[in-house]
Amino acid sequence: MGFRVIKTAIAALMAVLIADAAGLHSPTSAGLLAILGVDVTRKRSLKTISARFFASVVGLLFASVLFAVLGFHYWVLAAYILTAFPAIVRAGFKEGIVTGSVVVFRVFNGGEITLEVIGVQILMLIIGLGSAMVVNMAYMPKPDNKLINIRHDIDALFSVIFKEFANTLKDPSYVWDGKEIIEAEKVISSGIAASKMYLENQVIHPNEEWTVYFYMRKAQLDSIQHMMHLISQVYTTMTHAEMVAELFDQLSADVHTEFYTGRTEKLLQEMEEQFRVMDLPTTREEFELRSAIRQLCRELGLYLKIAKKDKAPFPCQQKENSF
Repeated sequence: MGFRVIKTAIAALMAVLIADAAGLHSPTSAGLLAILGVDVTRKRSLKTISARFFASVVGLLFASVLFAVLGFHYWVLAAYILTAFPAIVRAGFKEGIVTGSVVVFRVFNGGEITLEVIGVQILMLIIGLGSAMVVNMAYMPKPDNKLINIRHDIDALFSVIFKEFANTLKDPSYVWDGKEIIEAEKVISSGIAASKMYLENQVIHPNEEWTVYFYMRKAQLDSIQHMMHLISQVYTTMTHAEMVAELFDQLSADVHTEFYTGRTEKLLQEMEEQFRVMDLPTTREEFELRSAIRQLCRELGLYLKIAKKDKAPFPCQQKENSF
């Protein structure tokens, strides 16, 4: 927000100086238009400045007809609002209504409607909104560090979650409040918002890597919540649960690495092979517990598949991808 204030000041000063050098009456109006044009991202700036310019042109056309026919009376301004605003919205320039109104009210205060007056207002728009555009396109703060920090926060939360899963499987009496899942959901949402802003600042060659990453984490968090439900069904200590706990211990460590190691996936495959040669359950209770464990393994496999799908491998397949 502080940097946006600096950009606004630069854009306003630039517009006022240019308008004054051009000999326009009341150059500060160009500064006001520049203030209205400054935005938070490059793509949004292109969209809003275009909307403000064309909305102002449409508003000038309506105002020119109304002022020429009905004169410069206060009630004519109400007539302008009733007729021009719906037309501007239908034309898709809703964001420019305020800017257009500023221009029209300037014409009204002048008490004269001529081609020269309209030309001056359009020139003022070009100078004011153009200055905002130049400042917006010249530099936008890069949120890379913010995105990296959010990623580290998510990785840390996921690591704690998997460690707690392991502890619960080893000792079903272990108590965990699950607050990290709620925190992870909030951090992922903030990451998605930040990645969208990052993407909007890349006009020519947008890089969707961060957006893909955070949506991957969102999908994985859904999988984690399913796993948590299945783990809650394992209410007694058993060999199968302890074996799966080792997978979560491994995953708790791997989640901190930048790339997908594949270690947990390999261990999961080996463990499933062991399950196939083990004796079948002899009681209903054992059957239900092992069924929950089996579903848990499938959900874990889905979690790993999401990471493997959305993350590219290292060159030559010698290195691996991030969890």
